[in-house]
Amino acid sequence: MSQTDEFRALATDEETDSGLKPVPATDAEWRDRLDPKAYDVLRRAGTERPFVGKYVDTDEEGIYRCAACGNQLFASDAKFHSECGWPSFSNALPGAVVFLEDHSHGMFRTEVRCARCQSHLGHIFNDGPREAGGMRYCMNSIALDLEPASK
Repeated sequence: MSQTDEFRALATDEETDSGLKPVPATDAEWRDRLDPKAYDVLRRAGTERPFVGKYVDTDEEGIYRCAACGNQLFASDAKFHSECGWPSFSNALPGAVVFLEDHSHGMFRTEVRCARCQSHLGHIFNDGPREAGGMRYCMNSIALDLEPASK
């Protein structure tokens, strides 16, 4: 299976999930859809500054979606305050993300991408809450959209 095929696994059903957006086919289409800061993070694996993202301190219930394509990524009950400066989650929804080795900036890290559109979301580390499995998905707020829970 090619790397591109690996990213085609969907965590949600395209026909029944109204939150999904069409996935652009070209870089120019991504540039047209995303503002420059979002493009830098989502498509060029940039990182937003710590403690400035809109979801760092959010406790609202709902589902966090990929800001690029709308894929469901994280449930709000997996979110915790890690004080690292970025939204942190103990786990992702099944099939929602994929992992890649990241050797940039002279470090070895594991990059987290959306399984649907391949957009960069952040990185995963093994310093999360032990009672929740020990993982910390350290995500960029700009890579996420929160869909509030129905009331």
